[in-house]
Amino acid sequence: MAKRTLTDRLIKSLQAKPQRYEVMDNVMRGMGIRVSEHGVKTFVLVTRYPGSKNPTRRALGEYGALTLEQARTKAQEWIALVKKGVDPAAEEERARLAEQRKQATTFTAVAEDFITEKCSKERQGFEVERIIRRELMPVWGDRAIADITPIDVLAVIKPIKTRGLYIAHATFVTARRLFSWAIEQHVYGLETSPCDRLKPKAVVGERKPRVRALSDDELRAFWRATGRMKYPLGPLARVLLFTGMRHDEVAAGRWKEIDLDAAMWKIPQERHKSETGHVVPLVNEVVDLLNGLPRFRHGDHVFSTTAGEKPTRFAYFYKQQLDARMLRTLRAMARARGRDPKNVTLEPWVLHDLRRTVRSHLSALRIPDHVSEMCIGHGRKGIQRVYDVHRYTGELREAMTLWAARLRSLVEPAAMQNVVPIRATG
Repeated sequence: MAKRTLTDRLIKSLQAKPQRYEVMDNVMRGMGIRVSEHGVKTFVLVTRYPGSKNPTRRALGEYGALTLEQARTKAQEWIALVKKGVDPAAEEERARLAEQRKQATTFTAVAEDFITEKCSKERQGFEVERIIRRELMPVWGDRAIADITPIDVLAVIKPIKTRGLYIAHATFVTARRLFSWAIEQHVYGLETSPCDRLKPKAVVGERKPRVRALSDDELRAFWRATGRMKYPLGPLARVLLFTGMRHDEVAAGRWKEIDLDAAMWKIPQERHKSETGHVVPLVNEVVDLLNGLPRFRHGDHVFSTTAGEKPTRFAYFYKQQLDARMLRTLRAMARARGRDPKNVTLEPWVLHDLRRTVRSHLSALRIPDHVSEMCIGHGRKGIQRVYDVHRYTGELREAMTLWAARLRSLVEPAAMQNVVPIRATG
């Protein structure tokens, strides 16, 4: 067995022979390089390992995957372990398993489990998932979930507050839910939640009820902007405005729920907040809009970019595009009126504000409150819920027809010049 001072130049010069051979190192005792019949060069360490009476050789790693210096360092570490009576193979396996457990308890790994096991089963789970992926994963992704502290939570929430209290509050609540869920699983090494002693009001601030509704000019800008957005987003947005339905109710809608001949959309119980589901009378404009949408052979979702297999929702990126289009329209309108377009801004709004807009216009049309509430899918309460089983389908259709006419008069005034407005009595 040859013995020489190993160098990179020497190792590279070693050629394959009919039988494998070894060249031992003068620098690191017991370490050498083995050359196979096929020319594969592997660092080895010959020593008496725990549990063995005689010296044996074990591979440290192939040359290339390990440098000469790394091989000498590894050999030195193995010899130190052997002197302590520790088998290096057992120690490497322990380290491998520890790293595996560490990877399984990173925030990203736990969050993925939470998304799969919780969010996928919830009606608003997609929104929770969006917050986790957009706000939390980029910051805490590779950190062990047990290492995240209250200070880390505050550091995430603080910059989000500058964008809006509602998204900051939603992010905090989502993080708190995720940590609590992880504790309940008893497999992630998390014993206490970093959110336990943090109160939303103190962290985020007082969460006041939203009162935002779109103005008439904003409705015109919304109409023009959505008219320029292709399927599925443009039609989806317009259905939201015509019906006052919740975003997820429309976005996740299926053709099997819609009867175009009867002009009805039946939201099943599992997709609606109430315990009975929701029946939505469809005005002519919505029926025409739906009739113009594509149908897919396999998937049943109404609004989809995957041939109906999966629904498409109005994600944050698309909402930004819509806002930009609306702002350009508002500024063009200001310019046409002789005003400075630079002074025009678009106040922040969310898709849910469309429901408030519809509800406010229903009141302006003097639709009875209980009918207006039912139009946007709010269930009846108290004694009325127990004793009044009337579905109010006719009243709902009349109310939504009045709203459609009012909307048309706002967004397409030229087409409404010869139409006599109808006012509800109540």
